[in-house]
Amino acid sequence: MTNALPDPDHDHPFYDGVPAKRLFAWIVDVIIVIAITFTLGLLTLSLLWWVWPLVYITVDFIYRSATIASRSATLGMRLMNIELRGASGAPLSRGEAVLHTLLFMTATGFVLLQLISIVMIALGARHQGLHDRLIGSAAINRPR
Repeated sequence: MTNALPDPDHDHPFYDGVPAKRLFAWIVDVIIVIAITFTLGLLTLSLLWWVWPLVYITVDFIYRSATIASRSATLGMRLMNIELRGASGAPLSRGEAVLHTLLFMTATGFVLLQLISIVMIALGARHQGLHDRLIGSAAINRPR
């Protein structure tokens, strides 16, 4: 499979600071999803709080898929000025966004997979997590 992502050796500005930006983007996204699930709980007079884990997973999946499909970045990623690009170098399509979200959420559901992903992000040349490597995507600094 050919890869049209920026080369980390020749185009290193695309990858400068990406691991830290991904961490802060993830924190922002978790706060947003918690706020949404809390609000849904209030709107249903605390009924949804009884099944909060299911609501959280559902809201998280919809939030990540929809925001990545719309502009190839979650709101946290946009705040940190990074975006996801597919192996073709283009922003992720709707299908790629759903697949990326599904793989991301699967990896975060298992401690070992999450640790592997964190190490890959920290040490890899393109700072790709396990879920990124599986579909050929990478988080890069937003081109100007």
